[in-house]
Amino acid sequence: MSDSLNLTQLGQNSGIPASPEAAILERVPNPQADTNYVSRFTAPEFTSLCPVTGQPDFAHLVIDYVPGDWLVESKSLKLYLTSFRNHGAFHEDCTVSIGRRLVALLDPRWLRIGGYWYPRGGIPIDVFWQTGTPPDGIWLPDTGVPSYRGRG
Repeated sequence: MSDSLNLTQLGQNSGIPASPEAAILERVPNPQADTNYVSRFTAPEFTSLCPVTGQPDFAHLVIDYVPGDWLVESKSLKLYLTSFRNHGAFHEDCTVSIGRRLVALLDPRWLRIGGYWYPRGGIPIDVFWQTGTPPDGIWLPDTGVPSYRGRG
């Protein structure tokens, strides 16, 4: 885990990590740590591989968190999410693993992740995980991702 003075990727030419385990997630101090607010990251083109067939799977991820002392550094998050492109895992594993890794790095007051996966075998699989009840008084907008309807 890196602190703001030891960032290794921001402002540098950084390649795509070979795997999620090899990816370096970095954090910076939260200048508004005394305030409850929601920070949202949306990754509408998330990609991983089916662990059985090796075919690509696609998802729209929405990550909301109420930071404590730390913020995730966004370039490191982008590289981490990109590292899943060559990683074989089921939808549930990808979604929950991302949430847990962020919680381990940031120790946020609250975090949720929604994985809106595109159909595989004709069935979309949506995966939702959160750390508990959101803090009182925060503005928590809808994720803005509709349920999959196909062409109907």
